[in-house]
Amino acid sequence: MTDTHRAGMGVQSRGRIATHPAAPPPTPAPALGIPDAGPQQWHRGMTLVATISLFIGTRAAWTAAMESSPPVAAVISACYAAILGCAVLSLLVRTRRALIRVDAAVLVTAVALVICGYLLDHAGTDEGVLTAQAANEILHGRPVYGQSWPWLFADHGVLVTKTMSGGADYTYGYPPLTALLAAPVHAVVHSTAAATLVPTAALLASSVLLWFLLPVPWRSAATAVCLGFGLLPHYAYSGYPAITALALLIPVVVRWPSTGEGGHLGPGGVLRAACLGAACAAQQLAWFLAPFLLIGLYAVRRGELGPRRALAVTARYTATAALTWSAANAYFAVQDFPAWLNGILLPMEQKAILHGQGVMGISYYFTDGSSRLDYYSYGSQLLLLGLLAATLLFVRRLGPALTVLPWIAFYLATRSQDGYFLMMTPLWLAAAATVPAAAFATAWQPRPARLLPRLALLPRLTGRRAKAVVAAGLLAPALVCVVIAAASPPPLRMSLTPHFAKHGSRVGVTTIDVRAVNTTGTALEPHFASRTGQGASGWWTIASGPAVLAPHTSADYRVEPGGGFHAMPGGHGPGTYLIAVTGTPMTITSARIPAATSATGT
Repeated sequence: MTDTHRAGMGVQSRGRIATHPAAPPPTPAPALGIPDAGPQQWHRGMTLVATISLFIGTRAAWTAAMESSPPVAAVISACYAAILGCAVLSLLVRTRRALIRVDAAVLVTAVALVICGYLLDHAGTDEGVLTAQAANEILHGRPVYGQSWPWLFADHGVLVTKTMSGGADYTYGYPPLTALLAAPVHAVVHSTAAATLVPTAALLASSVLLWFLLPVPWRSAATAVCLGFGLLPHYAYSGYPAITALALLIPVVVRWPSTGEGGHLGPGGVLRAACLGAACAAQQLAWFLAPFLLIGLYAVRRGELGPRRALAVTARYTATAALTWSAANAYFAVQDFPAWLNGILLPMEQKAILHGQGVMGISYYFTDGSSRLDYYSYGSQLLLLGLLAATLLFVRRLGPALTVLPWIAFYLATRSQDGYFLMMTPLWLAAAATVPAAAFATAWQPRPARLLPRLALLPRLTGRRAKAVVAAGLLAPALVCVVIAAASPPPLRMSLTPHFAKHGSRVGVTTIDVRAVNTTGTALEPHFASRTGQGASGWWTIASGPAVLAPHTSADYRVEPGGGFHAMPGGHGPGTYLIAVTGTPMTITSARIPAATSATGT
């Protein structure tokens, strides 16, 4: 890949020598690479922040290692010494070259800590066990998509994704590349460790690659974001295919505006396109970044080459990515096309139960529910389209933030987890360090004023005002959808009569009698669970009551928790809620379960 970044380049020009006797001699330009040149203070700060980030989570890893693997604990103790030494050296070394060596030492220490963490925790979560099972099916020539594997979730440490229709998802719902990479490893390591090793190795390799690709003062920031802070390594240990996608996207994003310069992709451009296609074949998050990159690439190249040549180079880039994606998916698509298509689209269509930190929490945590949860999804889709359109219209302004914009749409989704944001943060850093605003100075973008109707009421709507109106028009539909979803009342009115029992020192619910009134004009099929804080329990059993509640009717339900007993939290916490959800349409109703001291039927 061609490296187009040249930091600190000196340009020396020779002019006519002055003959005036009083003219002082010209000051020679400083030579590059002088060992005695002092490092920049902000470079020291980057190194120190990266060093500090390695402390996060290290104590917990050392504590676990002392109980299960003392040799690993000894390595972690040595890493502590390395962290302290790097912190001192980052503030004391006097040359840039010495500080670069400290940056390298911080990276090596981070890699060692991640390897120690993997040795201590590589069992994986639901993503890991599903990927391991998919790798096993590939090895034996059996279908991967459309197969239900409920026994994988018998272990209490493996969570299952519940759906709003009252069920759960036990199938593989990711593109196949991570499972394909894990298959040969699984042939040797017959456990989930095969599926967690692939993303862990991908994270380490991509972190080292990013370290070398970034300008020197930014390198320790890559160590902190990729391997420090205790964030991404744990997703890798869990077996998230998104980490594999992240690793493949790093070479795509670094200096991406240089792709196709002069109208030729070249080996570097072909490699970037292939990595983009492979990332899309590893996990769906890459799908959301791809259209932003293509729009940005076309706009930059059109400003340089004109519309026809820009379209040609963007088409070659897209075709290369699509061919790579197709090669990874071809076997599975031919094997069972409907099952494969449903599998890779599953996260967008499964209607998983609400979870996350986004605006859907208004209806889940702060009100009694909503009868129009689907509008959160509509708002998320409209926001994504609006951001794509805004990128096209204002690429000179938004181009530097192109790697951040795709993830904003997830904040409006019904499944708005922090992982959707933070797992791609190394791409944010890569763009910040290698894609300056100057790269978009000549990028093509249409004039917003031309998109507005020439109405007599808007005679002076030009320039910034026109841009503001267009931007507001692009984002307003998403905001309207969010308001509709958040302001809609819950579809059911529920009154609860819980029955309590005492198991040892714990007081809990054994059954709840629910009086439910359907206030909507749509038949609803409610499913019940409990919630304390965030998340939700397993589905409660409906011991009596109709499966479908007709419009504007009421019914009595008796529901029972899994295992016949649900312990109630003590103290003055947020309390426990009974939730009733439906899949079509997506709705939720919440009602607080009265405490044992004030409830009837105890």
